Amino acid sequence: MKTITVFKGDGIGPEITDATLSILRAAGAPLEYECFDVGEAEYERHGALIPEAAFASFEKTKVLLKSPITTPIGKGFRSLNVQLRTKYDLYANIRPAKANAAVKTPFPQVDVVTFRENTEDLYVGVEEQIDEDTVHATKIITRGASERIIEDAFRYAETHGRKKVTCVHKANILKLSDGLFLSIFREIAKKHPTIEAADRIVDATCMELVMYPERFDVMVMPNLYGDIVSDLTSGLIGGLGLLPSANIGKDMAMFEAVHGSAPDIAGRHIANPTALLWSACMLLEHLGEHGVAGRIRAAVDRALAEANLTPDLGGTAHTKEYAEAIIDRL
Repeated sequence: MKTITVFKGDGIGPEITDATLSILRAAGAPLEYECFDVGEAEYERHGALIPEAAFASFEKTKVLLKSPITTPIGKGFRSLNVQLRTKYDLYANIRPAKANAAVKTPFPQVDVVTFRENTEDLYVGVEEQIDEDTVHATKIITRGASERIIEDAFRYAETHGRKKVTCVHKANILKLSDGLFLSIFREIAKKHPTIEAADRIVDATCMELVMYPERFDVMVMPNLYGDIVSDLTSGLIGGLGLLPSANIGKDMAMFEAVHGSAPDIAGRHIANPTALLWSACMLLEHLGEHGVAGRIRAAVDRALAEANLTPDLGGTAHTKEYAEAIIDRL
């Protein structure tokens, strides 16, 4: 048995965490769980957004399943997601978006994986108030961080039977920062001759993704573009409720749903746990438990195909009902 750390988050986080853990247990996942409350509610109760015991657990287990945490907009504390990625150097954010036949969209052929550099770019949060009407934000791109995320994208393509890696950038305007990222991409592409290499400007990428998504396979890009483009890919497959993610570092890994904490529907028990569940499947695969992950994925596909849809997908199933439908099909 492998012990993992679980952050239950806030908003809809506890609801979808409970649903996901019930499915993992029913599937016989060889896991034990150290669970912690984190986020705004935890801060109000005990004065810490993430308890020290929660950090200590992750540092011990090296594997974290994290539910959404509320981040204030324009004020308050910095995103806990960004803090965790930076604190533990979880540099590779991997977000696969694959269409499911049971979820009707105009884009049934979508199957793309976004590799997002996770530790620098504008997300370093370095801002300076020049005067009352002017703020400067610092964008940081380094060779070391760029090389490792780009190399990971090509290795992923090779080991997962993918054919193409596309670098997404804005080097036509940001000639030094994005120019460095693009030049490193071209250097590394030469080391992987079996994989087609291409590059696209980020705005053109967004247009092409909604017109010709089949042109894309694996994409790699700096932090900000990765955040935006991966949300776009979630829209192609039915929404953020279907988009999982992994945040991989040298010896630690965090798996989380991409969507937010949705406080407007918290407590109504209608949230879709699929993104967190598929993130848990990525966690299982990270630990070598491919068989259990495959059984869960197949059960989800069957449940969705038989119209067990939550409201975000046009159905009426409550979170627990949806989880029970998946368990019934395991």
